[in-house]
Amino acid sequence: MKTASMTSDRLAELVAGFSRAKVAVIGDFVLDKYYDLDPAQQKVSVETGKAAHQVVQIRHAAGCAGTIVNNLASLGCAEIKVIGFCGDDGDGYELRHDLQSIGCDITHFHKCTCRVTPVYLKPRDINDDTLAGEHERFDIRNYSPTPSEVEDALIASIDAVLEEVDVISIMDQIDSPNYGVVTERVRNAIAKRAAARPGTIFWADSRRFIRHFRNVIIKPNPFELLGIHNPPPGTHVDDQELLTEARKHRQDHQTPLVLTRGADGMWVSDPEWTEVPGVPIDGPVDPTGAGDCSTAGSITALSAGASLVEAAVVANLVASITVQQIGETGTARPDQLEAARLAWEAGQPE
Repeated sequence: MKTASMTSDRLAELVAGFSRAKVAVIGDFVLDKYYDLDPAQQKVSVETGKAAHQVVQIRHAAGCAGTIVNNLASLGCAEIKVIGFCGDDGDGYELRHDLQSIGCDITHFHKCTCRVTPVYLKPRDINDDTLAGEHERFDIRNYSPTPSEVEDALIASIDAVLEEVDVISIMDQIDSPNYGVVTERVRNAIAKRAAARPGTIFWADSRRFIRHFRNVIIKPNPFELLGIHNPPPGTHVDDQELLTEARKHRQDHQTPLVLTRGADGMWVSDPEWTEVPGVPIDGPVDPTGAGDCSTAGSITALSAGASLVEAAVVANLVASITVQQIGETGTARPDQLEAARLAWEAGQPE
């Protein structure tokens, strides 16, 4: 297998093209809501005797597919269109506001009375910015299939933006079939449009259903590719088994794949199998949202004219920057990429 390379000049050339990138992101947008707690102010409920944690600050930002668009905006994309839905509720108001505040076009972000806005509620101690300061998370999501009229609106939105963007990124976060934005029907509609438009780049991430996508570039991790759901911590996948399955998938489906391997980097199928090593990092890391951040780096680079291997290099650089932002889902800026490239280059074996 080849090993990727990237010169300073080539990276600068790609970065210069970021400002021309036109991207649409369809998928599950979630409101990441942080409750900052002050342990010194903690009280005890008179009625129950249980702890009453005191929230001294509330922060929120778009998460999941929102993490992709946060990074697209930070990387300087020219146009970002979002396709998805939220509920007609306060959390939906905040999510729409957060998307607009970073310059997203929310024309196709549908407000639905039949859905609730998905929320990841994240309490954390305000005086501890390490992972130890995080409390258990609370999730709000929809527990019924997405109605057909919402699917109709989503498919119509895809058709409406096809002529206006270079890349369509699909982010399928919900692990229950047909409960989120990327239902089976929507996924099939995307496959048909991708087959009919070879000049448009289609890129898919999916927590549970990556093996069901057709005619698009896919970016699975080892467990997603092998169909291993909810692996326990420490689960290991043999490299040879993984590569064999990756090669088989590429041959069977005739579409490229970018296989993420955590700190070890990526394997890229096209134009030939290539290893993209990870960026060495000293110190603590927070991998929350790293895959979404790397997607943003990949699709921005592809829109700027990168090959798939070059896009994977940029993805690793972006992710290496964001994982060092502890206690938040980070973003990367173009002016940070060259330093990350130097660290990546220095960390490669002779």
